[in-house]
Amino acid sequence: MIIKSVATKPYDDQKPGTSGLRKKTRVFMQPNYLENFIQSIFNAIGGGDGKTFVIGGDGRYFNAEAIQTIIRISGANGAAKVIVGQNGILSTPAVSNLIRKTGADGGFILSASHNPGGIEEDFGVKFNASNGEPAAERLTARMFDATRVIESYPIADFEDVDLHGIGKARRGNLEIETVDPVADYLSLMERLFDFDAIRKLFANGFSMRFDAMHAVTGPYAQAILEDCLGAPKGTVVNGVPKPDFGGGHPDPNPTWAKPLMDLMMSDDAPDLGAASDGDGDRNMIVGRGVYVTPSDSLAVLAANAHLAPAYASGLAGIARSMPTSAASDRVAKRLGIGAYETPTGWKFFGNLLDADKVTICGEESAGTGSTHVREKDGLWAVLLWLNVLAKRRISVAEIIKEHWQTYGRNYYSRLDFEAIETEEANSLFRELRTRLADLPGQNIAGVTVNAADEFSYNDPVDGSISSGQGIRIFFESEGRAVFRLSGTGTQGATLRVYLEQYEPADGDHTLDPQAALKAIQNAAYEICRLEAHLGRTEPDTRT
Repeated sequence: MIIKSVATKPYDDQKPGTSGLRKKTRVFMQPNYLENFIQSIFNAIGGGDGKTFVIGGDGRYFNAEAIQTIIRISGANGAAKVIVGQNGILSTPAVSNLIRKTGADGGFILSASHNPGGIEEDFGVKFNASNGEPAAERLTARMFDATRVIESYPIADFEDVDLHGIGKARRGNLEIETVDPVADYLSLMERLFDFDAIRKLFANGFSMRFDAMHAVTGPYAQAILEDCLGAPKGTVVNGVPKPDFGGGHPDPNPTWAKPLMDLMMSDDAPDLGAASDGDGDRNMIVGRGVYVTPSDSLAVLAANAHLAPAYASGLAGIARSMPTSAASDRVAKRLGIGAYETPTGWKFFGNLLDADKVTICGEESAGTGSTHVREKDGLWAVLLWLNVLAKRRISVAEIIKEHWQTYGRNYYSRLDFEAIETEEANSLFRELRTRLADLPGQNIAGVTVNAADEFSYNDPVDGSISSGQGIRIFFESEGRAVFRLSGTGTQGATLRVYLEQYEPADGDHTLDPQAALKAIQNAAYEICRLEAHLGRTEPDTRT
């Protein structure tokens, strides 16, 4: 194997966010940009000598070229083996599963998750550690430090590896194994769920529509739902992964999955609607005539998880990200198990999962998962819903209604203000921080503030502290507003405003969420002086 050393200079914008490094595709296509970041990962983890890595992505534009580059740099860093998904395809949860199953030393995921794809859109790289979870903050900090001092990188000089077939190849001392991207993941799902019960559900006429959004879960959903579980052909739509996701935005929410939402609210709605995102780690659940918020989905799944074989013995605990509604906390309290509130970012669940403190985790941004991997998992959530429906034999709407009558309803909404000037966003937060101490006791827009703080997380496993994780305003009405700057965009800043209002079990659960949250929204806007800072009050996306 011929190895070349390429001189390079640092780029100053390679600080990983909550889910790796995301930039516009053309940024990654700059000379040495991808190579610098990949080599910085190797430098941060102590090199690649004798190690094994999993490599795969969601099939977006530049995926194939990036994988060939990572294979060459892996070989040049002394890696013994890389495991690559056929045609470069692997969902994010499938990568996590393969890392854990094969005992690999880590994995490279080529994706910008739910962001659009294409040469003018977004690309991303994320590194997952040997337990299958996203790199922890201490590791991403080392990566960033390495990007700022890099002067050269080694790269092996050999022809592209054919990833179309399944099998093994060798380049010098490097073994390249190309694997079926679905097989190991399917085997895992078969062990977790009662596939026989779900087959009977479909055999008895249960109907479903799964929108793969021309993203990575198409092949997985077709193999599992249609080929294995017997759902009728055509249950999976938009099932062929495309480099630009068919021109769509692969974010499974009511805005970007509008055709599915329209169908589910119509007279022709099937029993269940579901969708997943670009890399397969997010999900949307819709019943006939009822949208299930991700926060409610987490709570319902936690309350019913015992109906699936893998969780029949009960849950160790439940974890949610701080902006996610407190609905799952109420389930944990009734079950007598731990409830944990973490910063946004799946990596914060890893220690809790590894320490057996929790079994199920979730985020309001449509991510749900469990101990089976160390990533959120869109299809896993859909299959658990199917398992619950097969056992309960009632509709999604009936399950949700019963849940609210038992636990109460957490009315919830997220407002996204996208691509705003970074300084405008920072100015809003600076001013908001100065007001926190004075807010308690004030009546603002008709509601009284009970408490206000900036969330800081003390990890109960390793004692690490993550500060500056979002501003929380609590109201005496059992409502809450949260303000965060997102780390998943590729241009400007995204301000997220989260609104929540609890209605007790014997209260009115039939209100439109936006109406139920109007008082909290008015107070939140006034507290942060939204219009004064941004010049607008209408979000780009409301979920």
